[in-house]
Amino acid sequence: MGILEDKANARLFYRYFSRVYDTINPYIWDDRMRNQALEWFDADRDDRVLDVGAGTGFATEGLLNHVDEVYALDQSRGQFEQAFTKFGKRGKVRFHMGDAERLPFKDDSFDKLWSSGSIEYWPNPVAALREFRRVVKPGGTVLVVGPDYPKLRVFQTLADAIMLFYDAEEAEEMFTEAGFEETRHFIQQRHRGAPRAITTVATVPEEAESSDTDAGSAVESGSAEPVDR
Repeated sequence: MGILEDKANARLFYRYFSRVYDTINPYIWDDRMRNQALEWFDADRDDRVLDVGAGTGFATEGLLNHVDEVYALDQSRGQFEQAFTKFGKRGKVRFHMGDAERLPFKDDSFDKLWSSGSIEYWPNPVAALREFRRVVKPGGTVLVVGPDYPKLRVFQTLADAIMLFYDAEEAEEMFTEAGFEETRHFIQQRHRGAPRAITTVATVPEEAESSDTDAGSAVESGSAEPVDR
């Protein structure tokens, strides 16, 4: 387990990193990559959408071009402080402090769920993905963006020491174990030589107890409470 997969370490890290996050993030995950992922997400204007690990709101901004309201969840108050300056504390974004592995929402609460740049910090990603399946209605979409595993051994060693990196095969294993049956995995990259992102688009099964069914996949390029108001 990488050092930032410890939740306390991740919260401490983002207490300070949140101040420069919006400056650094575009070099890794930019507007073009986000907008491509939004096409795969394919949200309708009246969809009820949850953004897990919403952070400073970079993805939330994109989501609001497609839906009227976004529920944003994060464990970092520092990240949300930056988001408040963009959206205010009352408006189209409903902020919740919380944990991806224990979502503070009822079953089938959302039509779609988005999570970008968060899975790499989860100690138990399968538990979080099961939670995603629980709170999204059957037939709904779950989209998760994480860091693709480096190809060079020297970077693999560094990646393993920091946080979760994974490839398409490992993504498929995690989503299958969490009970998803239909998944697609896309590789995204800002430019050649830049870090690669792996974006998984999955459909919540129509049958609640269908986690043992074999999954089909494709690889392509291209306890908590609301935040104080």
